[in-house]
Amino acid sequence: MNKLKTLGMTAFLVLASFSASAQTKLKLGHAAPETDLQQAMSLYFKEQVESRSKGAISITVFPQGQLGNDAQMIDGTRSGITDITISGLNNFTGLVPESGVFELPFIFPTRQVAYKVLDGDIGAGIAGQFGKHGLKVLGFPENGYRNITNNRGPIRVPADLKGLQMRVNNSRALNDMFALLGANPQQLPVAELYTALETGVVNAQDHPVGIVVSFKFNEVQKYLSLTQHAYSPLAMVMNDKKFQSLSEADRKIIVESARDAVAKQREMNIAKEESMIAELEKEGMKVNRDVDAAAFQTAVRQVWDGFTKANGDKLVNAIVDASK
Repeated sequence: MNKLKTLGMTAFLVLASFSASAQTKLKLGHAAPETDLQQAMSLYFKEQVESRSKGAISITVFPQGQLGNDAQMIDGTRSGITDITISGLNNFTGLVPESGVFELPFIFPTRQVAYKVLDGDIGAGIAGQFGKHGLKVLGFPENGYRNITNNRGPIRVPADLKGLQMRVNNSRALNDMFALLGANPQQLPVAELYTALETGVVNAQDHPVGIVVSFKFNEVQKYLSLTQHAYSPLAMVMNDKKFQSLSEADRKIIVESARDAVAKQREMNIAKEESMIAELEKEGMKVNRDVDAAAFQTAVRQVWDGFTKANGDKLVNAIVDASK
């Protein structure tokens, strides 16, 4: 009898060990703080995947650049060191130049148009090109519309930007836009931006409201101008080999959970935007909405021309048609 018990316990331990080793463990990284909606989305995605797979897939989330900066996380995901990364779409334009069309100033008149394009055939066409670089696009969450903060005064017309030391990301479209309008664009990683603003290395920057709040830029910036000059999409990508190695059922769980997480994050972003603006005002930021959008759109049209010269006008025309 003791031998039977021993054999039974051994078999149980072997099965338990096999079950543990069979579990798919994924690492997800992003650069935003834990207070940002990117973290809320990541945790929701984790919850959905683990629940739908009944624990067969587990996800560990690493916020605030714990796995490196955006470029390092993207490289890590391509190589398989990291499994999933969420990063600004601008960080992928070196791999897929055509994705820069989504960064063009005023290309998306409304969020609804952005969602229609990103979730439709145009977005799918761009997403398909990521496969050449070892990446599977799981969705396009949002940072939101970019607005300008600075320490000099309200931005109402294009001339108000002249002479500002403007931190920009690596989006060519935004670099071209601010240079065209007379600012002095300087590329800096977002992780270094608070200190750069605090020490006066730069005196202006542009980000969606949620990033201003989560990185506490209001502590080192006085004015927020709601220019909404560019819609700022994110890309949620997975190592393609890892994705393809999963069973069909598990791939479906990943794709559907990502779709639902993106939808939820967009809803949260819209719902919280006005309350975040009110919070910034309460903490002392001067917020202005009286921006001459038509003047900005006219002034930055050359940026569109630069993109079409390099990449053709097919994508731009398709987005303009979708806007109608």
